Amino acid sequence: MNLAFRFCFVFCWIALNSTPSVVLAVEDWTQFRGPQGDGMIPKVDLPLEWSESTNVRWFTKIPGLGWSSPVVVGNRIYVTTAVAESEDAKSLAGPQQLRLVCIDSQDGRELFNRQVLEQGKEAPKVHEKNSHASPTPIVDGDRLYLHFGHQGTVATDMEGNVVWKNCENPYPPTHGNGASPVIVGDLLIVTCDGGDKPGTIALDKRSGKEVWRTPRDVAADRKFSFCSPSIFHIDGQDQLISAGSNIVQSLDPKNGKVIWSVQYDGYSVVPKPIMSQGLVYICTGFGPTTLLAIDPSGKGDVTETHVRWKYKSQNVPKTSSVVAYRDQIIMASDQGVSAAVDCKTGGELWKKRLGGNYSASPLLNGDNIYFQSEQGDAVVLQLGEEPIEIAKNTLPGRIFASYAIVDNHLLIRAEGGLYRIGK
Repeated sequence: MNLAFRFCFVFCWIALNSTPSVVLAVEDWTQFRGPQGDGMIPKVDLPLEWSESTNVRWFTKIPGLGWSSPVVVGNRIYVTTAVAESEDAKSLAGPQQLRLVCIDSQDGRELFNRQVLEQGKEAPKVHEKNSHASPTPIVDGDRLYLHFGHQGTVATDMEGNVVWKNCENPYPPTHGNGASPVIVGDLLIVTCDGGDKPGTIALDKRSGKEVWRTPRDVAADRKFSFCSPSIFHIDGQDQLISAGSNIVQSLDPKNGKVIWSVQYDGYSVVPKPIMSQGLVYICTGFGPTTLLAIDPSGKGDVTETHVRWKYKSQNVPKTSSVVAYRDQIIMASDQGVSAAVDCKTGGELWKKRLGGNYSASPLLNGDNIYFQSEQGDAVVLQLGEEPIEIAKNTLPGRIFASYAIVDNHLLIRAEGGLYRIGK
């Protein structure tokens, strides 16, 4: 990794984002959607062409089933997985071993595979598009933090040895788990949006003990959601943006107090919030499918005062997250239609059919945006006044995990295992 590329990454990271307080090394992909948590990287020479036999540097089988995305630290890649104790290794019901797998990024060798939690026989079946290991781990210093929703949260060292466990926040899940954790200061933030008492919880990352808990202060017929929270630094203050059924809350991460909130009609919210051009963008999930642009400068319930625009359209994703590109918000609907809207007005700029169904979140590399379908088809668009499809590639098996990057190569987690794709 040359010095110019590192400088480019640091400069772009500082100029375009206001989220984490520490600049990460470019080769480290330490959380869901990358170092910034928004699916954006500066332009690098990523591959445009691949298949099961083309530009595959290595492929490593991963036992069981998991849709967490990979995280990368140095020459190591970490993923979680759930291994059924029944004869069907990919069973969605019954006892599961919840495991952490470490892979050498250079040659794809499995370095270790450790069980960190055990899921009992009473565990409910998850949705057919979900797994028992869907939240992406997060890395901070010499610790990995693994979240398994209602089953619990685990901190390990980099060798997979358990440092602490917290299984004190059980809740009745609907369709399983999905929201990935975030870290701010000494706090690990998780959400618990199941069938009862939904809310946001902060754990002390050193001990795993609960520091604060904030409920979703709104009525909802369907309380379940799967939205990974986001951290933004706004007007000198950190804001934790946590969305769930019928409400998005901005919380003070130090104490969990609500700074502002916006109510809407939506449930099973999945897309992770992003921020661009001074506004926070929220997809409202199932129900009236809407993208909201919110001015984050308000206090209290700002539903009537700080929602700058609404884009109500079937083009808005229910599952994959959106990405900011210059003065646009780019997205892909679950039904495979990509669209762009103006950041300031919410006006639709273009739409283009990709084909297939989409759950994985896109990756923006310079002017190229990489989409990944559930069927294994990856579509790359070159963005401009009108998008141009410049590549379409296919891998076998279903894909629900989002992209990760190691050096200038793509990591793609498919149903059978993990691919490193590079020229």
